[in-house]
Amino acid sequence: MRPTFSIICFTVLSGIGYGAWFLIGLGVAVGPLCSAPGARCAIPFDSFAGWPVAFACVSVGLLCSLGHLGKPARAWRALSQWRSSWLSREGVFALVTFVPALALIVLSHADGLARLSGALLALGSLATVYCTANIYASLKPVRAWHDRHVMPAYLLLGLYGGSLLLHAAATLSGSPWRPERFVLLSGTIVLAAICGWVKQGYWRSIDAQPPVTPGRATGLEALGTVRAFEAPHTEENYLLHEMGFVLARKHARKLRAIALVAAFLGPAAFAALALALPAASTAAACVACASGIAGLVVERWLFFAEAKHAVTAYYQR
Repeated sequence: MRPTFSIICFTVLSGIGYGAWFLIGLGVAVGPLCSAPGARCAIPFDSFAGWPVAFACVSVGLLCSLGHLGKPARAWRALSQWRSSWLSREGVFALVTFVPALALIVLSHADGLARLSGALLALGSLATVYCTANIYASLKPVRAWHDRHVMPAYLLLGLYGGSLLLHAAATLSGSPWRPERFVLLSGTIVLAAICGWVKQGYWRSIDAQPPVTPGRATGLEALGTVRAFEAPHTEENYLLHEMGFVLARKHARKLRAIALVAAFLGPAAFAALALALPAASTAAACVACASGIAGLVVERWLFFAEAKHAVTAYYQR
């Protein structure tokens, strides 16, 4: 499938933003809140520092998703198809999640309501990323997406990107070192290892898939060899342009290595450095976040570039 800037920007930024909101909401729902009556709600990760950054990532990501539509002005109509469309469900949850996100700020003085808003924010963020993953995982004609690794990869990568974002926001805000920061950094290192392992499993899985043949695509291979009588086109058409993107295997291997190093190994190393040398935590957090986001962009580009629709078998691709 042809990787486009709008959809890569949408999936990466919104995934990171909702991952950060999930962590913030979960921290508020189960963690300590106000230390004294009438005090400002002590939202983990430096009192609201990560919230506006996550809000910006989610908002920019959703706006980028409109750029992928032929007629962005009609995007609202897709929300009515939530009974049968994962894309529509994603849009509904993406917008609904803004309600508890804003309520968390407005109701920060009320302990009980803040906890409820945090829980709803975490659930809404999780549901949104789950629907995003199912948009691709539900497509059987695209075998690279209809894979058991796609769902956990999307959820874990969103959570991992959110942790990088929150750590950078907390350190840049100049807050003192708190126990929550140690938990966040340790979790980031663990998530980096798990995400790298899941992505390698995904790549091994799609590499092991047999090639798509006309017989397999049509379901007629049991009757004999299926082949086209003659070439359907002499020039590239829309289907080949959008669904038959060609990526050389040697280039894919290089990009996979870049994604592993930039997205997982590098950020994990800088997170460990921040744990060992708190004085260098600000610089380490910024480098880890920048490297992680760049690596996730490469990973997401590969996710689209390495996927082919079964329709390409008709064109002997």
